[in-house]
Amino acid sequence: MSGVAPHDSRYAWLRLCVSLAIATVLNVGIWAIVVVMPAIEAEFGATRAGAALPYTAVMIGFGVGNLLMGRVVDRFGITLALIGAAVMATLAYVWSMAAGSVLMMSVAHLVLGLGTAAGFGPLIADISHWFDRRRGIAVAIVASGNYLSGALWPALLADVLADSGWRAVYTLLAISTLVLVLPLALLLRARVPEAAHEMAQASAAARAHATGLSPRALTWLLGAAGVACCVAMSMPQVHIVAYCVGLGYGPAVGAQMLSLMLLGGVASRIVSGLVADRLGGVRTLLIGSALQGLALFFYLPFDGMMSLYVVSTIFGLAQGGIVPSYALIVREYMPAREAGARVGFVLMMTILGMALGGWLSGWIFDITGSYRMAFLNGIAWNGLNIAIMLWLLSRTRTRTPVPA
Repeated sequence: MSGVAPHDSRYAWLRLCVSLAIATVLNVGIWAIVVVMPAIEAEFGATRAGAALPYTAVMIGFGVGNLLMGRVVDRFGITLALIGAAVMATLAYVWSMAAGSVLMMSVAHLVLGLGTAAGFGPLIADISHWFDRRRGIAVAIVASGNYLSGALWPALLADVLADSGWRAVYTLLAISTLVLVLPLALLLRARVPEAAHEMAQASAAARAHATGLSPRALTWLLGAAGVACCVAMSMPQVHIVAYCVGLGYGPAVGAQMLSLMLLGGVASRIVSGLVADRLGGVRTLLIGSALQGLALFFYLPFDGMMSLYVVSTIFGLAQGGIVPSYALIVREYMPAREAGARVGFVLMMTILGMALGGWLSGWIFDITGSYRMAFLNGIAWNGLNIAIMLWLLSRTRTRTPVPA
């Protein structure tokens, strides 16, 4: 690809398809524990908050891994990062199967999160270099791999879980990660020409100046917003299976609701990508955050089985475009050569918000005996995210996005 303009080319679209396939396989590392959480709670005699600790650990690893793997991608390219990540995730699945306690399983899931991370922020940052006019939709499609993974794999694994237990689930995931990710990673060895980085750098510098904020200040501001929105987002996503078990509907129903939620999120991400190509990342993120807050309210009055199916779908349709919008804002306002590290940092903060929210919701449940206060907690955090994004929008003096 050296010397060839890469943006929006046929090769770029092919690379996009490969990246989506990798993301769909590798990201299952953060969803598997959601499906097996009730089984872990029963096997180890844990509390609800205790059973959520492996999820918190995998999300912490996932968050830190987005930052670390992002730096690896900036320096060495995406292929090396993906190969190391696939091996790491496979070993973590095996370690989890051998764990004799929730604590040891949590440590294994910390490593699993580090490996899984390469299938999210680093892949998003990588594909953003290959698109210009269609960057929003390209980023949204790769980011959708995270939700496709959560929508497809739990449904596929439900029968395995019911028939053979959670260790059989992890065995299947370990094998799939090695067999599928390694050969696909080798197809992404091409690098973006230096001239393309120079063009993107000039546009990003102009936008950053218009905001009146330094790249560092904007990065931390986006990180704070990411924590807030994802504490809110985590309540339905992390606890929907456990919520359904508590209501007497069983884990299979909860897994189906999670799949509907995440499939709705895929659709939302695609639509948000199209919107972002017209409105820019900041406005798109604000729209998504407002819709997420509205959808969270719907969980308060409805807890019937059919009602929850509908509300979970609405929630997915409302919030799916939020996280990819952070990556777009980074690319719109920050240096292209630092895309991996800066996208990784902001997405790390969103993931830490998911980890905090997943644990916090379980803790609130243990104290109150219900999830009602946990939903209200999520709504409050979502309000903080909206406030931050409104403030950022008020600081942005340019009114239309500039192509990068």
